[in-house]
Amino acid sequence: MGRLTRQRQTAVGAPAEMPMVWIRGGTFLMGSDHHYPEEKPVHRVMVSDFAMDETPVTNAQFRAFVEGTGHVTFAEIVPDAKDYPGARPEMLKAGSLVFAPPPHPVNLRDYSQWWEFRFRANWRRPYGPGSSIRGLDDHPVVHVAYSDATAYAAWAGKDLPTEAEWEYAARGGHGQTEFAWGDELTPDGCHMANIWQGEFPLQNLGTDGFERTSPVRTYPANPFGLYDMIGNVWEWTSDWWSCRHPQDAAKACCVPQNPRGGALEGSYDSRQLNVRIPQKVLKGGSHLCAPNYCRRYRPAARHAEAVDTSTSHVGFRCVRRGA
Repeated sequence: MGRLTRQRQTAVGAPAEMPMVWIRGGTFLMGSDHHYPEEKPVHRVMVSDFAMDETPVTNAQFRAFVEGTGHVTFAEIVPDAKDYPGARPEMLKAGSLVFAPPPHPVNLRDYSQWWEFRFRANWRRPYGPGSSIRGLDDHPVVHVAYSDATAYAAWAGKDLPTEAEWEYAARGGHGQTEFAWGDELTPDGCHMANIWQGEFPLQNLGTDGFERTSPVRTYPANPFGLYDMIGNVWEWTSDWWSCRHPQDAAKACCVPQNPRGGALEGSYDSRQLNVRIPQKVLKGGSHLCAPNYCRRYRPAARHAEAVDTSTSHVGFRCVRRGA
């Protein structure tokens, strides 16, 4: 393993190559049998060699993409009423989901108590009108829907990682340890990732130094040389969501090679009968993951996200496959 030294030509207008890390492929144990049901069962997977962006895509890098292409993000486009039958007309405006801590204790099963759809919130205005990304060039870009992430990746001559590639990279050769750095959340009292401290969603003690996103490379890299694989922002993968992993192969010869996730038809949210929006897999957890609510600050953790959704805690990074 080591930094990818050979640079490739990217699309016209693309910025200087983001540092990438070359990762030698192999077979590993994917998933976990000890936390959330969607992480089960642990199963063997083989991935081929690939290169991965050293960090999540930053505001500065995404700005270069927008300026070079004129791309308009999903959050900046007024929704089409035909795609959202039954939606209130006053809600059909451009915007995105922003974390808004409630002023009092709430039911942790009702995420609407701390997520607010804000009109005109987008990657340039992460908290809505009046906010900006001034001084946040080295923070991960947020409020990017799946289509925005794939558009950037195509422009840069790259792809989004599969869930298997992402998890293999996050583990950094550590095997089945709880975290990307070992089995202890804060070894010797040191914060290793930007996650929530305190009682979510009311009290963020910020003992790691940040209440929202943090600059990339703030925390130590994993053994592969990758930063922010845990915490800060969730990251899009290319896999369709599935409620469980497949069973482990009965024989070593049958271990899945470079799996691409579940089927499109199985990715729809069964609770949304009127709106049929497929879901992709997110990995890595974010600055909102907390021990009392969401213990998804682990390589095995996974979460479903509708492709039409953007939020203040979801970003992405890219990969490049082959020699």
